[in-house]
Amino acid sequence: MKKIIKLSLLFIIAMNSAALAVEKELREKEHSVKELMSNITESEEKKVSIVDNFKHMFSDATVSGNIRSIYSSFDNKNAVDTYATALGGWLKYELSQYNGLNAAVSFSTTNNINFVTGNNQKLNIDLSSSKGHYTSMNEAYINYEHKGLNVRVGRQIIDTPLADSDDIRMVPDTFEAYVASYELNEFSLMLGHLNAWQGYDAGLDNAWVKIGKNGANFAGVSYSDDIVDASAWYYNISNGDDANGNNSFYTDLVGHFEIKDNIFLHTGIQYLNQRELDNSGVQADIYGAMTEIVIHGLSLGISYDKSTKHTGKHSFSGYGGGTLFTSMDTMILDEITQDRDAQAVVGGLTYDIASFDFLYAYGDFKGDADSRGVKEHIIAQNIGVEYSPNDNFTIGTVYVIHENKEASSTLSFDDKNFRILFSYNF
Repeated sequence: MKKIIKLSLLFIIAMNSAALAVEKELREKEHSVKELMSNITESEEKKVSIVDNFKHMFSDATVSGNIRSIYSSFDNKNAVDTYATALGGWLKYELSQYNGLNAAVSFSTTNNINFVTGNNQKLNIDLSSSKGHYTSMNEAYINYEHKGLNVRVGRQIIDTPLADSDDIRMVPDTFEAYVASYELNEFSLMLGHLNAWQGYDAGLDNAWVKIGKNGANFAGVSYSDDIVDASAWYYNISNGDDANGNNSFYTDLVGHFEIKDNIFLHTGIQYLNQRELDNSGVQADIYGAMTEIVIHGLSLGISYDKSTKHTGKHSFSGYGGGTLFTSMDTMILDEITQDRDAQAVVGGLTYDIASFDFLYAYGDFKGDADSRGVKEHIIAQNIGVEYSPNDNFTIGTVYVIHENKEASSTLSFDDKNFRILFSYNF
């Protein structure tokens, strides 16, 4: 009888834990196609252990990493078709924490597999640069943690609205930076300075790229509870070789409402204001909204962003993939905001069942006539399937379709991209 009672209690605990896990998953659904697509490639870091002896910082250090391979081909309507296959990943060594201190270093590498990679004009440079290879010490930092305070100095991963890792290919974006954060109850405050960055969005032919002339300063405050996620961020980005100097203010507010068991409604608004520095040409006002309903493993959502015209100016999505609700795998509103009113509407659905995740998204990006009378209209579709039998292994396929409805204005975004990924974390 006691054994039956014990088994019953274990069953109840397991069921409650599973329900909480499902609720947490539904509550924390990503709210843009860009975020959903990044799940196929990105991997989580291992938790740092805390030790009470200096020697144990080394003996209890962790080694983690990722091995990944991607095949990516482009069917280009107005150019030569390209393709490439790369093998690489990252390796990280991190000391345990002693008296709040620890440190880490990691390396990323990606290398083309020649017999399944195009030559010359047929080479797709998204994965391993035009040279066919790329290796970087992408992290090297010292970290200090005390209660709610965390200070990190050196090369590191950062995820903020206008500076993020955007891990959607072989090499994520990382930053040479000084960052301090403080958490108190539901509030989180972050301050930082960015010197340089590297990775997929910085261009794998460039290695480490300086940010502006004097770097970028940023500050952000976030609030999160069971119902509301809210944040406000300020960036001061100096002008320089990248010519993106501006002051940016970003804010968003997302609400999460449980309609009934395993049915959630997410709805949110966002606003981005940018003002140029040193005639950089960056100036924008972008307003956005989204709503999404999640029913068990199925989610249906629609998002909208509107950028108002500033004559001769354009918006800047930041260092990484950007933060707009309508951001897709490759296509973002930023591409068509130059000297015009522009808007994007993106609808999508995802479905999770067993170890499979399915995604379909359809985006309509329109730009009114600019000062020359040129319009933009791009239709984007993202189709993704991910298979993850466990936390360590993932196989994913992505099919991205772009149709340029105003092909007379530009030859870009008129292609089809197919990718398949194999990823293993250890």
